Amino acid sequence: MLKEWRGKSRGTVFGYKIFVFCIKKLGLRSAYFVLYFVSSYFFFFAWGNTRANFDYFKKRQKFSTLKSILSIFKSYYVFGQTIIDKIAISSGLRDKFTYHFDGGELINETLKNKKGGILISAHVGNFEIAEHFFGELEEKAAINILTTDAEHSDIKIYLESVTSKPNVNLIFIQEDLSHIFEINAALARNELVCITGDRYVPGSKYLSELFFKEEAAFPAGPFLISSRLRVPVLFVYVMKETRTHYHLYTRKAEFEQRDAKALLKEYTESLSWILGKYPLQWFNYFHFWNTHKK
Repeated sequence: MLKEWRGKSRGTVFGYKIFVFCIKKLGLRSAYFVLYFVSSYFFFFAWGNTRANFDYFKKRQKFSTLKSILSIFKSYYVFGQTIIDKIAISSGLRDKFTYHFDGGELINETLKNKKGGILISAHVGNFEIAEHFFGELEEKAAINILTTDAEHSDIKIYLESVTSKPNVNLIFIQEDLSHIFEINAALARNELVCITGDRYVPGSKYLSELFFKEEAAFPAGPFLISSRLRVPVLFVYVMKETRTHYHLYTRKAEFEQRDAKALLKEYTESLSWILGKYPLQWFNYFHFWNTHKK
């Protein structure tokens, strides 16, 4: 079993080339068809990921054994669809998809205050396509993404060569904490800073909180930083509902300033809620709970 996140996802450039060929030459349906075989491969041969996913469905979602097994395959398939959708939308097929904003007014209100805002998401759904939909907001939204760039690989380089360049600014986490100055500068320009709060790297600082009724470790940085800045903090998720329809959820966090633990508790409750609605779209394929314990 994978006890912790290893810093990057699996896959090969050749595999991505097959999907890109199908999308551009044969259409989305053909790419989704190929995905059945890819999902089957991971179901049978990515044993560590499959076992961790089984535990999630069985222990956290309380599914039956049979439903848990079926859900593993479905989860791999939906995850593959989100990757295909991201490539398709970035390749000029944005109009092939529809979407619904749920709480979009909260982002508009945040931008109208001219102080910027923090968006905290997770490795659920398909948050990476959010930028393509934010153009529909009443207020113009400039987006910054806080990242470790752990996924900088041959796959990432290839995808950047075949898709349009994302209209976002990347802020890389630095050991000297200089990224905090970049975050403050972005907020001063009334921009949005996006952070994921659900992948703790062993050895780094963490906060623990009950999540699906068991203690889990979460990276401390997103919650310490967000709780100290005098700007709105929003939880944002982009969830796949049908083959070509996405639902964007935005919820505002309510907590006392500088209370990182309270913000984390709000986050875990929000994340539990969204996974209750979309249990298949939890894409942390490792043993998430108690990764901080030996």
